[in-house]
Amino acid sequence: MNPNDQPAEREPKFRVRAVHTESTITVYQAYRPEIGNAAARTGRFPSAWSRERMTWIKPSFLWMMYRCGWATKEGQETVLAVEITREGFEWALRHACLSHYVPELHADQADWKRRLKRSPARVQWDPERDLHLDPLPHRSLQLGLAGEATVRYADEWIVGIEDVTPLVTEVHAHVRAGELGRATALLPQERPYPVAEEELAHLRR
Repeated sequence: MNPNDQPAEREPKFRVRAVHTESTITVYQAYRPEIGNAAARTGRFPSAWSRERMTWIKPSFLWMMYRCGWATKEGQETVLAVEITREGFEWALRHACLSHYVPELHADQADWKRRLKRSPARVQWDPERDLHLDPLPHRSLQLGLAGEATVRYADEWIVGIEDVTPLVTEVHAHVRAGELGRATALLPQERPYPVAEEELAHLRR
């Protein structure tokens, strides 16, 4: 049994889980090799990386695997673990808007659209994934950064960038071989992230 499945029924539906230290949190992104290799080599995104586009960061390793197909999807062959400051991450949460309309949180759709338009960050809650990339009952945070948030992310928040594609390949090989215990032992040790209640209250659906 995949240990990630065991606490599923006890997990709150909305909770940030991540690898984190006292000052940083690790998020994941996947890029084509020209971008990913350069970023891992220098610790900064290269000039070819667009600051004009929204960039999505994901604290969940397995959700990133679901998104990039274990680094097999075109344009997502290089998986990066990006360590950023907790201060920056929490700034993004405070300035974020949900990516969809929720009547309980917004006066009306027009109000939500206004908030979304002026927010430099947006949040989606998607089903967390197990080792087979099947959905779990609880949700995983996806954080989209645009405008000011993208610039802050690239220039201020990043502490380090690591190419974890070899780890992705190794974990996937164990999963395909049915060696779930070995695969689980290699997973990043994500744990609940201590974010203040008020910073998530406007982001739960």
